[in-house]
Amino acid sequence: MSLFDVRPPLAARMRPRTLEEFVGQEHLLGPGRSLGEAIRAGTVGSMIFWGPPGSGKTSLAHLIARYTDRHFVPFSAVTEGVARVREIIAAADQRRTLGRGTILFCDEIHRFNRSQQDAFLPHVESGVITLVGATTENPSFELTGALLSRTRVYVLDRLTAADIARLLDMALEDRERGVAELAVTAEPGALAALAEAADGDARRALTVLEAAAERAGQGGILTATSLLEVMAARIPTHDKSGEEHFNILSAYHKSLRGSDPQGALYWMARLIEGGEDPMTIFRRAIAMASEDIGLADPQALTIAVAGRDAWHQLGAPEGYLALAEVTIYLATAPKSNSVYQALRAAREAARQTAAVPVPLHLRNAPTGLMKALGYGAAYQYPHDLPDGFSPQSYLPAEVGGAEFYRPGSRGFEKKVAERLAWWETIRIRETGGGPSGSPGTP
Repeated sequence: MSLFDVRPPLAARMRPRTLEEFVGQEHLLGPGRSLGEAIRAGTVGSMIFWGPPGSGKTSLAHLIARYTDRHFVPFSAVTEGVARVREIIAAADQRRTLGRGTILFCDEIHRFNRSQQDAFLPHVESGVITLVGATTENPSFELTGALLSRTRVYVLDRLTAADIARLLDMALEDRERGVAELAVTAEPGALAALAEAADGDARRALTVLEAAAERAGQGGILTATSLLEVMAARIPTHDKSGEEHFNILSAYHKSLRGSDPQGALYWMARLIEGGEDPMTIFRRAIAMASEDIGLADPQALTIAVAGRDAWHQLGAPEGYLALAEVTIYLATAPKSNSVYQALRAAREAARQTAAVPVPLHLRNAPTGLMKALGYGAAYQYPHDLPDGFSPQSYLPAEVGGAEFYRPGSRGFEKKVAERLAWWETIRIRETGGGPSGSPGTP
């Protein structure tokens, strides 16, 4: 049996036991910093830790429980639900009658929807529990205002390569909790290479060190090559901060654009199973609805936004149905990038003519002086005209007859194209450049 089969993983064993052992986050824990002083004094309240993976959120929660002598209860918003919260609260209530408090550590708290988050509120307010939530997502977007008002948010920085190298050195030399029993040694620069490749994630670096030390065996030597080989072998197929994350999101978007619901559903499922935050998928779907569908089907954007709102109401697992519905709808909708092209062209024209003044007939004239200067003069109110349309120009002369938006030929945009053509006919008629007959409304 391996040495590591009978003990917790190295990352768990190396959790700091004191604030002095904690590596990184000096802006929160350094001398005179409010969080560090509150922990040392044992006077912490409910809080949210927002930071990247492996930055120390869980370790800090354990330290708070240790320094405040409160019972620590881990909870995952990914795998557990409100029923489990009720069990924890009941136990915490009994524990409080015996004079001991409870730290409820909620990992991935953003994965709870808004109604699920409300389950914490009365118990945080009454002090039955001290809630410590951990999230990798922006709390202002993913947590309710009611919960945020009852907690304090602390932002954890990504660990530096120097921070992680220090942790690796500690693990290599620690006989009680680390891998010193194997008597492995690291070549110069090897741990620094691993620390750099870990991209700020201490848990990932320690996991790789443990596997590489076990592979090297008693008295073995760790090289940069051997460490990075282990890291490559352990890279997950979906890493929310790595290249594969963006590759899968790209495949999802391109499947939607390519009108392939089967491919879109597959890549959507890959993202879900890889632990992706559904809001990331919804954001991509909403962007795609404007970029690749636009006015070919104006309902696409409405449905994408409604799906996102449904997720906030339902949470997992029912909320995944809304995401699947959005995915299928967008994949099977008619496609057009006319809105995307129009925006790009209009912004380029705006950059090129940033100092051009607004034509006088388009300006507002709230004062007599402005009216005397010609503001608003010659403006034609479309509702006063027979066709409800005025052929007057709405562009400055410097931009001329620019055509930013050109409707496509699919879906609802066919109707838009007909309407624009009808208005152009009126324009030609009224300016004397075309036939005098009155066109019919399409």
